[in-house]
Amino acid sequence: MSKMINFKKELVGCFGDPIWENPTEAMIEAAFAHHNMDYRYVTTLVPAEGLHAAVEGVKAMGFKGFNCTMPHKVSIIPYLDGLGESAAIMEAVNCVVERDGKYIGENTDGKGFLESLQTVINPQQKKVVIFGAGGAARAVSVELALADVGALTIVNRSHDRGQGLIDLLQKKTSVQAKLNAWQGEFAIPNDTDIVINCTNIGLSPEVVRVPVVKASLRTNMVVCDLIVNPPYTPFLQEAEAQGCIILDGIGMLVNQGRIGIKYWSGIDVDAAVMRRRMEEIYQ
Repeated sequence: MSKMINFKKELVGCFGDPIWENPTEAMIEAAFAHHNMDYRYVTTLVPAEGLHAAVEGVKAMGFKGFNCTMPHKVSIIPYLDGLGESAAIMEAVNCVVERDGKYIGENTDGKGFLESLQTVINPQQKKVVIFGAGGAARAVSVELALADVGALTIVNRSHDRGQGLIDLLQKKTSVQAKLNAWQGEFAIPNDTDIVINCTNIGLSPEVVRVPVVKASLRTNMVVCDLIVNPPYTPFLQEAEAQGCIILDGIGMLVNQGRIGIKYWSGIDVDAAVMRRRMEEIYQ
């Protein structure tokens, strides 16, 4: 009797534009290999005008799910079959999960970030400044609100988009939140405990600094950047030179990757394997 060999792999992946700089595939494939999982992760360039067709495509091909990154975290919602609790609160999706033939939007960004942040500071009752008001900022700010931070200041160039996030926070959480316009270099208030860059400023290949007043970065602050390519951004370099405690985006990426794999497969993978792979890439 011939041996039964299964060549079929379960498919997952990532949609984004741009996407070439996104290292998630390398990290998650390392976990798949380590745990001998019959899964493959495919990084796919999906422009905004092709998003609906791409979602229909993965449904037709039976993907177990996929990640979505900028600029799709909010615009993907109408094309899904439903939302999990966290994504419904945040009104942003970064992880789609197939459940009984339906594709449900979840959000692992905020949870992954919070786990990473808690390795250096307890955010409870702390004052936080967040740059940006897009999908990542929504995820992080809501998760921080649920973790009982003292106050949130959203700094954004677009007033309407920034106010939209403030309205969401005030409607769905009890956090004290306000919006500050971002014109020129922003001076971080003296009493700030945590500063977080949730924008794509500093993302390769345009590795530039976040426009803040350098002297307003003080030694009592924890400064975080969600960008992972490169992980040691000009913003973090500047903050470290000012004596701040810095936190790169790799911890958040690894944590949300681990949560995503559990959603797709039911398997708890070793996060240290993914962290080592990321460090190999960016050493």
